[in-house]
Amino acid sequence: MPKPILAIVGRPNVGKSTIFNRIVGERIAIVEDKPGVTRDRIYSSGEWLNKEFNIIDTGGIEINEEPLMVQMRYQAELAIEEADVICFVVNGREGVTAADEEVAQLLFRSKKPIVLGVNKMDDPSMHEKLYEFYSLGIGDPYPISGSHGIGLGDLLDKVVESFPVEQEELYDDDTIKFSLIGRPNVGKSSLVNAILGEERVIVSDIPGTTRDAIDTPFTKDGQDYVVIDTAGMRKKGKVYESTEKYSVLRALRAIERSDVVLMVINAEEGMIEQDKKIAGYAHEAGRAVIIVVNKWDVIEKDDKTMQKFEQKLREEFLYLSYAPIVFLSAKTKRRMQHLLPVINTVSENHTMRVQTHVLNDVIVDAVAMNPTPTDHGGKRLRISYATQVSVAPPTFVLFVNDPELLHFSYKRYLENKIRDTFDFTGTPIHIIARKKSE
Repeated sequence: MPKPILAIVGRPNVGKSTIFNRIVGERIAIVEDKPGVTRDRIYSSGEWLNKEFNIIDTGGIEINEEPLMVQMRYQAELAIEEADVICFVVNGREGVTAADEEVAQLLFRSKKPIVLGVNKMDDPSMHEKLYEFYSLGIGDPYPISGSHGIGLGDLLDKVVESFPVEQEELYDDDTIKFSLIGRPNVGKSSLVNAILGEERVIVSDIPGTTRDAIDTPFTKDGQDYVVIDTAGMRKKGKVYESTEKYSVLRALRAIERSDVVLMVINAEEGMIEQDKKIAGYAHEAGRAVIIVVNKWDVIEKDDKTMQKFEQKLREEFLYLSYAPIVFLSAKTKRRMQHLLPVINTVSENHTMRVQTHVLNDVIVDAVAMNPTPTDHGGKRLRISYATQVSVAPPTFVLFVNDPELLHFSYKRYLENKIRDTFDFTGTPIHIIARKKSE
């Protein structure tokens, strides 16, 4: 099931980014003591009490109509729309402001669970100031200090308690669930229509477990599929139409519910930085990935055009070297017949299991061809045993004398050897080193 989403919301300069960084555990947001410095929503993931969740750091909500503030208000409103729980952060040193009261009214209308964090309460003697925040009508205020990490445990306890109860998956294990992600205007909607229309199947739209998503189940050649459609989900209004960066959050939940993710690129525009960011979420989530180059019909071609385009994509998407590339046109239906067979293949590879004795033969041969590395003191990595521990994505554990000796480059070498032996086209594979005694 997709991870729940926590949005951190509040006016500028109340310490949202500092709190975000504390929860995430690394400095992702830019923290500077100046209003409006966090201009873009930033996404990451956190974990508390064994519960994983996605977390959004928003720009502040401000009531004046400055262009920057208007933009940040849009961002915050979108985060409010998408979140399962909202952490409303206020500045305990300044007390309740008129802007806080307006933000509180905006949050009330969301009808979402709200947890009120009163930040910058570093000194317990300041806690008497807490009482005035009851006037916001949100409930108990939690005294916290983002810069010192004080009180965040109690705050997160309440956040996790407020997450929605997990629902059971609607579909059988044999059903292949795939989603289409990418920037607006790359042709995701028309591609969904082409997939469904070409097959002339009877489709029934049923609400998905993702807010506002439409799951469309269909069957082709005895295989059940579900298209998780993110393409038509953006609502009308500036908040969804302003820039392509707003497509990222909607893609997150669809990715988490998918077995296979189609990264759709517009052949006319080529690939831009935002495409890498969106595809990166699918890769990090361990989903099978297919790169789909749409609108291929409008490109002037010679016998080298496709090869050159593919080479450029490979250079830009180095981390997706395993992903097959499909060129097609949803509008003219040219080459559409290639798509579902590729989806079937990568889905199968995503759940492939390798027999332990065969895997160990591959590792032994790989080490014979390229001996394991040593550290500066001459200590050599020894791999005693390898086994596959899970699928989707295929995950392998190597039992070794010292996990620190498995350098990134040697791990990549072993991954390539595994890929040379088994067809893991379309799926990432994970290799984990564990000390032999574990």
